[in-house]
Amino acid sequence: MTEQQPGDAVPVAQRGSWSSFLKSIASMSGDLSSLTAPPFILSPISLTEYPAYWCERPELFAAIADGKTSEERALAVLKWFISTLKGQYTTRNESAGSEKKPLNPALGELFYGYWPDQDGRGKTTLLTEQVSHHPPITAYVIENEKKGLKLVGHNAQKTSFSTGSIIVKQIGHAVLTVKLPAGGEEQYLLTLPRLRIDGLWYGAPYIELSEQSYIVGGGFVGVIEYKGKGYFSGKSHSFKATLTPQPGRGGSATKEIVVEGTWHQNSKFTTGGHGSFHDVSGPKEVVTAVGAEASGEMGPMETRKLWELVAKGIREGDFELASREKTRIENEMRQRRKDETASGVPWALKHFVPIANDPVYEELAKHTKIAPSTEDAYVFQENWPQTLREKK
Repeated sequence: MTEQQPGDAVPVAQRGSWSSFLKSIASMSGDLSSLTAPPFILSPISLTEYPAYWCERPELFAAIADGKTSEERALAVLKWFISTLKGQYTTRNESAGSEKKPLNPALGELFYGYWPDQDGRGKTTLLTEQVSHHPPITAYVIENEKKGLKLVGHNAQKTSFSTGSIIVKQIGHAVLTVKLPAGGEEQYLLTLPRLRIDGLWYGAPYIELSEQSYIVGGGFVGVIEYKGKGYFSGKSHSFKATLTPQPGRGGSATKEIVVEGTWHQNSKFTTGGHGSFHDVSGPKEVVTAVGAEASGEMGPMETRKLWELVAKGIREGDFELASREKTRIENEMRQRRKDETASGVPWALKHFVPIANDPVYEELAKHTKIAPSTEDAYVFQENWPQTLREKK
């Protein structure tokens, strides 16, 4: 087998720009999000669509509501969360041969979609809005009204370069609210793992998860440790999740539950249970995009309309078209920001209102080592577009 050489995965015509890109990364000491990547490494999808990865297995999301006890629901939340990771962090590597850099969203960019009701699981609807450009922050809501489930969160990234890898600190959190059949509700706080993007030297980037993320709620504390593959040992995409009842909570549950495996394949119980825990070898369900205009069409700020020609250029290998249209959009957005500054009228968000401190985060973060102890949030204003209400 021939040993892979630096730049082997880079198209010959793009190797000069890739080399310059790597030098730019290595020389920057601050956030890398503003760097312009070579066209061949761009994804045709904006970050505004990424919240759809939370629910590409909608049956697992719906199953959370079917848990009869707090322990069953906490395990269902953990299973659903672990099952989202494959779509979020390996999909592009598997389909395109390497990780691709998503398009940087414009402030006010929107995406709407749904997964249909099947086998009584209820319809699941999605709404996302780019609520900040500097730093880039995407807010989202995913709701299954029939099952009484709603996930509201926001996500941002802070990137840096270290020892040949791009390190991505994911900022933000999500809160899952579960309405209980007997009345009342449970809320779960979910935090996000840190990412390490390796393979840059060869022009074939891929993502590995690192450190920990947390799921806290329903009387349980879940800690997910991402181990990954080191230089000399370990297995790619490995994880260990530990679910522990809070003192005085969790009903009759007193035992610790441990699950181990690979998040992009499958896992099993190693403590407190038996057999398989999750398996994502089956097909996923891609979201159905919906236009929010009264006519059913997509408006100018809806992501697939806004980036239509850029995406076309990337998919067809017409990087001149992609670059030209991307530059045009970015220049238009810069001018819009200048005009707003000059007029003193800031951009008005359409679906969310920012708050400086999320009380659910503050309360649930107390039960484990989540830092910081407080965090801001974006409150959804319950103003679904009519075209999605019809899907609900």
